[in-house]
Amino acid sequence: MTKVTGGEAIVHSLAQHGIDTLFALPGVQNDHFFNALFDYNAKNSNRPIQVIHPRHEQGAAYMALGYAQSTGKVGAYCVVPGPGLLNTFGALCTAYSLNAKVLCLTGQIHSARIGRGFGELHEIPEQSAMLDTLTKWSGMIRSPADAPELVAEAFRHLHSGRPRPVGLEFPPDVLASKTEVDLRPIEHDIRWPLVDKDSAEEAAKILGQAEYPMIFVGSGAAEMGEQILALGEALQAPIVSNASGAGIVRSDHYLSMRSPGAYRYWEKTDAVLAIGSRIQRSLNGWGTDSNLKLIRVDIDPEEHLRGPRPDVSIVARSEDTVPALLNAVSKYNRQRPSIKADVMAIDEDVAERISYLEPQLSFIKAIRDALPEDGFFVGDVTQIGYVSRICMPFYQSRTFLDAGYQGTLGWGLATALGAKVANPDKQVVVACGDGGLMFNIQELATAVQHKINIVAIVFNDGAYGNVRRMQKEDHGNRFIATELQNPDFVQLAEAFGALGLRAHNADELRLAIQKGFEADVPTLIDVPVSEMPNPSKVAWIMPKIRGN
Repeated sequence: MTKVTGGEAIVHSLAQHGIDTLFALPGVQNDHFFNALFDYNAKNSNRPIQVIHPRHEQGAAYMALGYAQSTGKVGAYCVVPGPGLLNTFGALCTAYSLNAKVLCLTGQIHSARIGRGFGELHEIPEQSAMLDTLTKWSGMIRSPADAPELVAEAFRHLHSGRPRPVGLEFPPDVLASKTEVDLRPIEHDIRWPLVDKDSAEEAAKILGQAEYPMIFVGSGAAEMGEQILALGEALQAPIVSNASGAGIVRSDHYLSMRSPGAYRYWEKTDAVLAIGSRIQRSLNGWGTDSNLKLIRVDIDPEEHLRGPRPDVSIVARSEDTVPALLNAVSKYNRQRPSIKADVMAIDEDVAERISYLEPQLSFIKAIRDALPEDGFFVGDVTQIGYVSRICMPFYQSRTFLDAGYQGTLGWGLATALGAKVANPDKQVVVACGDGGLMFNIQELATAVQHKINIVAIVFNDGAYGNVRRMQKEDHGNRFIATELQNPDFVQLAEAFGALGLRAHNADELRLAIQKGFEADVPTLIDVPVSEMPNPSKVAWIMPKIRGN
């Protein structure tokens, strides 16, 4: 037993559980937590907890998300209660939807005054209940002695079952008070459901006997690319990824497919294996019928109850299930000719159908040409981001960061900074629109201060372009609240101390990205553009084709 403050007990416990980076903004309720961080780092200069302080709380949370998404590790952030915590909720709901291991650390008001409505600084009603809605688990540390156990419980939830954010609150009186605390390490009690052998056998039999099987992969399969590819090759099954699964199987392998190509194959497939993927757009949008067998592998039992009921449900990790399927499928598998020619024909057809998406396709090619295979691309909610979901090649898991179904405009810049902090030796490029970039432009100052040398690209059309186009095409030119007055982004970058560049076409963009990679400061590239073709029109090739 050691006599320490609550702040010291929390910091010590975080370090024991491997936290070496914290994205954080200090404030009065959390002073004793930051004092403990300062003292810990002074005593542990060989293994300190790096503190990256952004210019806004939302930046801290998005950076933690980028850290987590790009590594599969825990990304942690700390903010003051009330408005500080609420400022992070856009990022926290995005992390929840993306199955990201994000640890939210937040202050509280004094323990004796919680819920009493005295009007304390940063007091909001039911803060704990609000935090519960965007986390898989949350708890409050009510004494220094409780800190090690509750921190360990937070990490147990982060690493067990479906990964999603967790939250920890701590009142300022708990951070400041000193008492005896048992600081010995607490082992994670990580819990995984076992693979049901009968279900795996039934799934292998369906796949082996199917004539046209398909495999869909999402973030739940991020670590299993090699064995999933082996299974796909044995079955001659296309392996389909959208944003969260991009790069699990290299895009240049003939079995690798994105959603437009998968749609072309969907009509004839007779067995679908979904590994750690919702595949809701395919199941609900393209339709199912009695001729299609569905097998789901997902750690979350609730996912098996959404949409069409699977013929076989395997509630387990992909790390445990895929090897079992690969081993069992050989007993049932038929002799299969290569589908390479069929897939290449589909790819050519899709390429022709989406060829109208210029200049997006040329800009995406320029980014991909400049970005190393192990580099990271963050797509903000913009025209380039939309198109990158369906056609940008990726070669390693976790190298494409996308906001998923939340569509969180403005998330890109800060998220890219978190990815770069987590991967300092890798290149990181983020593509933003001028609308989204200005949501977090202040974090360019953070990038310069902390030497986080990303390359940010702003495709600048002077509008919330996607909304403006909808106002034009769908609402009879009722233009309202979509035109933007922008600064000179090159001069703005230079004012922050970053490198500012301008590119007018794809070739210039490619050269500008390469120049940014060589710079010793963050880079912002302004790309003036006009209205771009509508990527949502790709949906016209994907109406419902099965069932009623």
